[in-house]
Amino acid sequence: MLPFCPISSKQIRFKVTISTPTFHTLKKNMSVSFLSSLKLLALLAIVNVCMFELALAGTIRHYHFDIRYRNVTRLCHTKSVITVNGQFPGPRIVAREGDRLIIKVVNHVKNNISIHWHGIRQLQSGWFDGPAYVTQCPIQIGQSYVYNYTIKGQRGTLFWHAHISWLRSTIYGPLIILPKHTTQYPFAKPHKEVPIIFGEWWNTDTEAVITQALQTGGGPNVSDAYTINGLPGPLYNCSAKDTYKLKVKAGKTYLLRLINAALNDELFFSIANHTLEVVEADAVYVKPFMTNTILIAPGQTTNVLLKTKALYPNAAFLMTARPYVTGQGTFDNSTVAGTLEYKVPSRTQNSSASFKNLPLFQPILPALNDTSFATKFANKLHSLANAEFPANVPQTVDKHFLFTISLGTSPCQKNQTCQGPTNGTKFAASVNNVSFTLPTTALLQSHFFGQSNGIYSPNFPISPLIPFNYTGTPPNNTMVNNGTKVVVLPFNTSVELIMQDTSILGAESHPLHLHGFNFFVVGQGFGNFDPNKDPSNFNLVDPVERNTIGVPSGGWVAIRFLADNPGVWFMHCHLEVHTSWGLRMAWVVLDGNLPNQKLLPPPPDLPNC
Repeated sequence: MLPFCPISSKQIRFKVTISTPTFHTLKKNMSVSFLSSLKLLALLAIVNVCMFELALAGTIRHYHFDIRYRNVTRLCHTKSVITVNGQFPGPRIVAREGDRLIIKVVNHVKNNISIHWHGIRQLQSGWFDGPAYVTQCPIQIGQSYVYNYTIKGQRGTLFWHAHISWLRSTIYGPLIILPKHTTQYPFAKPHKEVPIIFGEWWNTDTEAVITQALQTGGGPNVSDAYTINGLPGPLYNCSAKDTYKLKVKAGKTYLLRLINAALNDELFFSIANHTLEVVEADAVYVKPFMTNTILIAPGQTTNVLLKTKALYPNAAFLMTARPYVTGQGTFDNSTVAGTLEYKVPSRTQNSSASFKNLPLFQPILPALNDTSFATKFANKLHSLANAEFPANVPQTVDKHFLFTISLGTSPCQKNQTCQGPTNGTKFAASVNNVSFTLPTTALLQSHFFGQSNGIYSPNFPISPLIPFNYTGTPPNNTMVNNGTKVVVLPFNTSVELIMQDTSILGAESHPLHLHGFNFFVVGQGFGNFDPNKDPSNFNLVDPVERNTIGVPSGGWVAIRFLADNPGVWFMHCHLEVHTSWGLRMAWVVLDGNLPNQKLLPPPPDLPNC
């Protein structure tokens, strides 16, 4: 029931249904008593107040996800993939800020499943965040789980995806949060809004790919194509018919909601002969700026305004994406393309059949390893930091952390031949040289019921135990330590975290995603972070606010956030191969003193491990 409202939302709908026609009838029927009229008017007044409160409280939106197999064909290769409701990519979720989402997920496949609502803060509702064995046990075959959460203080482009093993290769989709009805965009309303979600296509089963890689200790096979809205496009063999087409009108502005749902690759994206205006990153508005190309890492979203040409151009344009690569491993060196097609004006004699005869322009993307572009693009991102959309950057810090983000090695098992970087080793990855081992019981459940002994330890190192020249000559010993360790934070702790790339097995850009929070990117640079000099250059006025940030190759990034969300929150590299190798950890945020500062109890249908 809503505050100050004497009847429930269900009663309100019932009252409106029966009262509104009665009131119109009242005006025509003078025999109705004056007293009855007053009672009716009073009732209508209450209804209006309650309806207004309902509008402020948001709408309850129900969705149903059936996890099912479906045969999908790309690149002339047909395979059975795991989907939501038989769709690849999955269905679009649309809500408004303040809405409550109730999403029932039913698992009909043999694989365990869980769904993460990437970027949703899950205030007091960490049970519905989704990462398997962190906030929940996975949903087993024949079981279901209802994700039930309210979107508080967020609006923009996010997405949802599977959060167990590599199943998110086909289980993903857009999550669009519109502003409240009473709120406008901080830019002119676009003619149309279009989600564009990047992914990867694999001719083989991705579960077999990562299983083999973990067994052999070598690098996994790479994807066979990138996709735009599930389609590889005309630059791949046997794929011309599977091309995404964005059809536009001349002289209009389109809001493109860009999402990188690829497993393992950061991507450059551009549209030939068109300029893009960046207006949002990770569902937070930014100071607008113009660019021909954007860089978007896995786990990141970017909203851009596309202003089409004033007159019909008598041409078509490719929009393409290809990887930004900094590591030494193999990668999918290919390009996905869609087409931007202008609607032919009705007064012209051209027809759709003549589209093939139009000149087709292709954009020029940065070089695969263009770190200079990546740095300049990142430096252009700033929060609006105005009265309506402030940047509430923590100005003081309670706890400082320095995390090294590294690749590494682990030993082969006895009598096993491995394909790691050196003889007798497997590839591994770590944070502060701790390669995180997922437990067999969900961390959040263990924390909530006070049963953490034997599940996790609260002594994750706040800085490297053995400091070294992080971006210089790497140490001879590249072995990682394995463990399930977390950082424990009191409620409302202000945190400054420096994430430092290392040269162990080669410097590389790592997109780090923090569940349960947005953070402010207050600084970044190359080489080793200098605690005596670098903080003086931090931006504490209008830094960009994100949930996923790329740690620069051979460099560092500094973030700040307020630990105001009780629960257990995963942090990991969003390159899936690195997560699988152990580049992940968790934060435990304790309850505060007030009721709205405490994690709510678990739902009755929480899955068992």
